[in-house]
Parts: sequence; C-alpha cells; structure tokens
Amino acid sequence: MKIKAAIIEEKGQEFKIVDMDLAAPKYGEVRVKVVACGVCHTDDVARNQLIPVPLPAVFGHEGAGIIEEIGPGVNGFKVGDRVGFSFGYCGECEACRTGHPYGCRENRRLNFGGVQFDNTKRLNYKGRETSSFFGQSAFATHAIVHKNNLILADAEMPLPLVAPMGCGIQTGAGAIFNYIRPKEDSSVLITGCGPVGLSSVMAAKIAGCTTIIACDIVDSRLELAKEMGATHTINSRNVESVEAEVKAITGGMGSDYAVDCTGIGPCVRQSLRSTKPLGVCAVVGATQELTINVEEDLMGVAKTLGGVVEGCCIPQLFIPKLINYYKKGMFPFDKMIKYYKFEEINQAFADTKSGKVIKAVLVMDED
Repeated sequence: MKIKAAIIEEKGQEFKIVDMDLAAPKYGEVRVKVVACGVCHTDDVARNQLIPVPLPAVFGHEGAGIIEEIGPGVNGFKVGDRVGFSFGYCGECEACRTGHPYGCRENRRLNFGGVQFDNTKRLNYKGRETSSFFGQSAFATHAIVHKNNLILADAEMPLPLVAPMGCGIQTGAGAIFNYIRPKEDSSVLITGCGPVGLSSVMAAKIAGCTTIIACDIVDSRLELAKEMGATHTINSRNVESVEAEVKAITGGMGSDYAVDCTGIGPCVRQSLRSTKPLGVCAVVGATQELTINVEEDLMGVAKTLGGVVEGCCIPQLFIPKLINYYKKGMFPFDKMIKYYKFEEINQAFADTKSGKVIKAVLVMDED
C-alpha cells in the first residue's frame, strides 16, 4: 500500500516526508495505522550514524496506533486494537526466556539492522528497499510491526500519550525500578534532565528515595525536576565541582546511587565519582567513550558501573505499571510533552536539540 513516511537517505540530513510503498504483514506481523510517535535522541543518533543503521531508512521507534491488518501467526491481537510499540526481541534466546528481552542476542539486528524479524524489508522508496528501525519505523502514517513489539494500550489513555512510553520514558523509570532498585530513604543523583532523566526522578520519588539530586545545565529543566520530585538541583555550569556539591548534600559521603542520562563520557565519570563507596552508577545515555581510573573510581571503592538497556524491562508488563502510576497522579510524564504535526518533524527535532522542548511527540492522525 501507499503510505507517507519520513525518510533519511544520507547521514545527518533532515527528514523528508515522501510517498512510499509498504508491503503486507508477514508471519507474526501486523499493519498499524500510526497515530503518534515520540521523538527520541536515539533517532537522532542513528540518522547521524553514531549507531550505524543501513540507509536509506525510516526512523521512529516510539509509535502507537490502531491495528488495521493481522498477518499469519499472530494471536492476542485483533483488527481495531489500540497498541503502543516498543523494542524488538526474538523471544527464543536465553535472555528472552529468562525474562530479560532487553538483553536479547538479536537486539542489534532487530532494532538497528534495518530489517524485520525475518531479516527482510517491508518499505520501498522509488524501487529501492528501505531500512526499518526497531522493527517499526513509526515516523510514517502506517507501519508493519512484529507482535513482540506490541503492547495493548489502556482504553483510557490517548495514543499520543502512550507513544513516548515505548523507549525513553520506560528507560528512565526502569533504570530506577528494575536496575538500581533503591532502598527506601536512600539518595540518588540523576544527571541529564531530559525525558529519560525526569522519568528517573519521578520513579525515584515513587521508590522512596528521600534525597533526589537532579543535575543539568538548563534551569527550566531543573525547575520541572523539582515539580516531579527532586529534593535538590545542581546547575553544573554554576558550580566548580558537581561531585563536591553532591557530597555536601549527602553529609560528605556521596550518593547511594547515580543515573547518568547524558551520553557524555566526562559526565558518566562525574556521576560515578559522586557516589559513595559501594555505590551504584547506571549509564543510560548512549555514551561512546569513557576514561576512568579503575582502581580509584571503581574497583578500589567497590562501586558498580552498569549499562541499562530499555529500562531492563518487559514492556508489555512495565508500561501498564507506569500508566497505572500516571492515572494515580504519581508519574506525571505528560508535563514533559509538546505535540507536533507530522509535517513539523524537523522542527520537533530542532526544538528538542535546542532544549526548547523536553519531549516532542509527532501526531500523524486522530486517536
């Protein structure tokens, strides 16, 4: 069928919305009319090839929509179902079978390899096969999505609000709930107050952390962090040492935990050094290079430095949990969101990069 999609043909170029052909769903897949899709830093990283994805490609991996067609081998979903999308996983490897799909052995192929579950492509532009992203390519009016990527949407939740939960929000919240699992009355430093970091702030409050330190370089984001549960804020541009500030807040010891959402090596090192001995530092941002003194910063003080993928969660279980918190007024992630029309995609990315908005969500159709 003919669809409209935002294509990237060359590294770093702006998105171009074009007419494209979308093949029918194959085994284990459905076709979805996309209603909305979140704008995520990972889309920008991929279009700039810091994480290489075969080009041309259609990005977008925080989609939500309505199922229009069911392929063979799909159970548990029907035409008309409202669904959110998340990351792909095989469901067969040891990681998947032990409840850790974010560690799937096929993670890179299914999410960054440009192909669908069966290693083929469904998108075609001017006779040329076009790569998918995260098994969905939701920067489009329609998408082919594998059943493993689908989450049934809460009937009371608008789909433009469901969409951004599929990656960044679940990642930030999951870093707290599923990876760190903080003790009550503990302290945590959260660096980078974008949608991932602010999701960590909200989760830390729910989890019972009593000292929640938000660190960023934008005062407006720090103010929102306070609204969402931060007890202390640090603008790193205005202090000589974030580590010294954290230790002053925590009685000279450092924080019990740290979550670094910046994707910047020196910030990760700063987060690690700001934790106390036996502390745990979770790396959430897509960080390229990191230099540390292993004895001084890690081993000699018995600290833990770990990477968090997709919030260490099973989206089909975790997203409904976050929605339940939202409905109770405990997880007000909607305060971060600004909506854009699909044709405003380049403006949405520009506003996100400049810090004008925290979480941009593209709306393709009415829910």
